[in-house]
Amino acid sequence: MINKILEVIFANKKLEKSFLDIDEDDEVKKGIKKAIKQLKENPFAGIQIPKKLIPYEYVKEYGIKNLWKYDLPNGWRLIYSITTPSKIEIISVIIEWFNHKNYERKFRY
Repeated sequence: MINKILEVIFANKKLEKSFLDIDEDDEVKKGIKKAIKQLKENPFAGIQIPKKLIPYEYVKEYGIKNLWKYDLPNGWRLIYSITTPSKIEIISVIIEWFNHKNYERKFRY
């Protein structure tokens, strides 16, 4: 049996820089690091967002076909997508993270 290669990446360099710029003691950064570690073990650790609720801007900008939410500390949310470029590789792509208020606004809850 071939082991799957599980990887977590940021959707773009600007997002990655934003993550790196967060103070190491920040609870949200700690939560994102924990999420990355967990997604490397299980890309399906989050909650899948129904296709009809995927914001058009994500589809247009990233060409995604699925979207997942991972709960972070203090009501923050990490939004990611899963892609499979090959039969042995699964990549979780971090698209965005934001507080609960902005999450509700983005997804029109």
